[in-house]
Amino acid sequence: MVLAVVATQKKCHLSSLPLKWHFSKNKHQKSTSSSRLLLFLFCVHVWGCACACVCMWACACLAGKPAPKLITQEHVSVMKPGSIVVDLAAEAGGNCELTRPGETYRTNNGVHIFGYTDLPSRLPTQSSVLYANNVSKLLLSFGSGGNYHVDLQDEVVRAATVVHQGQLLWPAPKPAQPVAQQTKPTSSAAAVASKPVADPYRDTLRTALTMSGGLAALVAAGVASPAPAFSQMMGTFGLATIVGYQTVWGVTPALHSPLMSVTNAVSGITAVGGLVLMGGGLLPTTTSQVLAAAAAGLSAVNIAGGFLITKRMLDMFRRPTDPADYGQLYAIPAAVFMAAWFAASRAGYSEVHSMAMLGSSVLCIGAVAGLSSQKTARLGNALGIIGVGSALVTTVGSLPVADALLYGQMAAVLGSGAAVGTLVARRVELSSLPQLTAAFHSFVGIAATAACVAAYLKDPVHLLLDADGSVHKAVMYLGSAIGAITATGSLVAFGKLQGMLSSKALLLPGRHLLNAGLALSNVAGMGVFMTTSSPAVGLSCLAGTSVLSGISGLTLTSAIGGADMPVVITLLNSYSGWALCAEGFMLQNQLLTTVGALVGSSGAILSYIMCKAMNRSLTSVILGGTGSLSSAGGQAAKVTGEVTRTDLATAADELKAAKNIIIVPGYGLAVAKGQYAVAEVVKMLRARGARVRFAIHPVAGRMPGQLNVLLAEAGVPYDIVHEMEEINEDFKEADLTLVIGANDTINKAAVDDPNSIIAGMPVLHVWESKKVIIVKRSLAAGYADVDNPVFTLPNTNMLLGDAKKVVDELKTAIGAEDK
Repeated sequence: MVLAVVATQKKCHLSSLPLKWHFSKNKHQKSTSSSRLLLFLFCVHVWGCACACVCMWACACLAGKPAPKLITQEHVSVMKPGSIVVDLAAEAGGNCELTRPGETYRTNNGVHIFGYTDLPSRLPTQSSVLYANNVSKLLLSFGSGGNYHVDLQDEVVRAATVVHQGQLLWPAPKPAQPVAQQTKPTSSAAAVASKPVADPYRDTLRTALTMSGGLAALVAAGVASPAPAFSQMMGTFGLATIVGYQTVWGVTPALHSPLMSVTNAVSGITAVGGLVLMGGGLLPTTTSQVLAAAAAGLSAVNIAGGFLITKRMLDMFRRPTDPADYGQLYAIPAAVFMAAWFAASRAGYSEVHSMAMLGSSVLCIGAVAGLSSQKTARLGNALGIIGVGSALVTTVGSLPVADALLYGQMAAVLGSGAAVGTLVARRVELSSLPQLTAAFHSFVGIAATAACVAAYLKDPVHLLLDADGSVHKAVMYLGSAIGAITATGSLVAFGKLQGMLSSKALLLPGRHLLNAGLALSNVAGMGVFMTTSSPAVGLSCLAGTSVLSGISGLTLTSAIGGADMPVVITLLNSYSGWALCAEGFMLQNQLLTTVGALVGSSGAILSYIMCKAMNRSLTSVILGGTGSLSSAGGQAAKVTGEVTRTDLATAADELKAAKNIIIVPGYGLAVAKGQYAVAEVVKMLRARGARVRFAIHPVAGRMPGQLNVLLAEAGVPYDIVHEMEEINEDFKEADLTLVIGANDTINKAAVDDPNSIIAGMPVLHVWESKKVIIVKRSLAAGYADVDNPVFTLPNTNMLLGDAKKVVDELKTAIGAEDK
């Protein structure tokens, strides 16, 4: 058997040599346990002696033949000083060209070559010495200070004693197990104990009652249904909501920002309602037609801008190793779809319009479903573009247009809106994505309200005569109200995110009474609107609810602080979907109802996910409340201890020494636009052999997935960016955690203090790392205004300064040594 063992303490350069390492057996060879043990003993011996590289070779040669030469003089000449060659085939001439059988010598370059031919005879002596050494050490451990003493309380001595003073003591009893000390419950345990115990009966009963209420509501809707068309629309709404619910849950958290952008673009399908209500020639001639044209134009801004922003984000997630993207080929199914529809509609097949709308609905659902993974995300965006585009084309093609110039008005409105959306989407920085999303939501809200008012102005009389008139009036009123809340709430959110308004919550005195009064006024207005036969009174009611709901949007959103902006953004997204649903019922358009239910349910689910990540109730967030669901409401514990500050040089040295690093980015990184600097630091650390990963909290940033997009923009591979649930257990193994611009999402008080207003909020357990470095502008509390005990822990150092500036300097310090 030929065996080679290589052990290195420093970098070994033998890998560059044309050595061939063998491990084979021949039918004439036998491998004995003594030769393997001999080899092992020499490995142990020379491992402690070698300073650079140890190479050991053993060869059982074929009987009657010289040993093969496996190590040449060239090989030995490049070995580092202190390297050792033990030639076990020296008796047959040796495997090394420089072996001298029976001798041991040192070459000119400091390599020791052992050519012993009597190694087997040396084995018994070596074994005896080792065994005797172990026995003597054991006996010398019986006592101390040179005195021999048998201490039977010593577990080792007791286990080794068979007879003592003539008494048989074998076998030794099992050692007593240590009794766990009763410790005082920690605050963390108290926090856990404060959580309500699950009650299966109560939970099952709640589910059963909810199901009963839903089924009863369906029966009540059937009783109140004025016509089969309404029941059909309800069926479409219900199924679309279920599909949307199931689809959105499958979207990976890293793609929540692209999901928001896609649903924003898809919700621009409110343009269909505007197109249906448009009239006149090249220019609108009535107030209704002006409102309809405005709705279509604003919706076009959403469509073009939303899909382009989504494409920009998805392109940033691409890795160099990803296959080429041939998205332009999706123009083929789009062209086939439209050509087939055009040919069938011109041939007189009237039902082809309904089927085309169904196809557009399915494509919009596929757009959301495609964002379930990185592999299918680009397909999802393409499906959304085809779905919305085909819906607009089929809508225009199916309208009975009296004046051909109206087509020019439609083209001008859609084209100008799309141009504005494209321009904005191309120029905006991705760090401004939350405020852009909020602005786009306001366009959808305005479009929905404008379409509802335009529909009423176009023909208010038919609402009194039509069997479905009451349903149309109800959804018209609700659409106006939801659209107005969406519009003004989105504008306030835009102002807060853009810095035009204070990000702090504006808590007006008596705001709850004010909001309640606005809500009751809206209900009263709806009662008047449903019963009046006067078009003037009806129009006044629609205008009134638009104003009142707009004020509600202002007061509700103003009372929400910057830390809750992720929930606000997703909630406004949901509002825009429900407004679109109302428009679909009003126009009896299944496409609008389907897409509206899809967008509404997706926003609602994302809002739930964000609230769960903060351990907050949705009602509390909407009403501008504070405190988590698990907060006991008592006096919060005070943070004691001193903060330890560090400097850039020390932090850079610690980063270079760490092998397992986790980086936790927060909103501070996004504001400072430091993602590119962080990406460069990560590249340097990985080049040095460190394992670097990112940990993203669900509410990091100001909209879902914002930090994922920013890191992708800087070229950080998405496979090293992990969500909280994926990486939280790994902090225990991390050598160093670098926190950049995060505070509340790493606050230990959420775990330890049951009286904290963030008690029970899931946070990243950065304090479990061996070392924590936190980069912040100051020692001030976060948006939740809760002191962070992590700042004063012994393993935490604070590095104060602007995130981008600090990381840039860290990059310089790390790169200086590499150069």
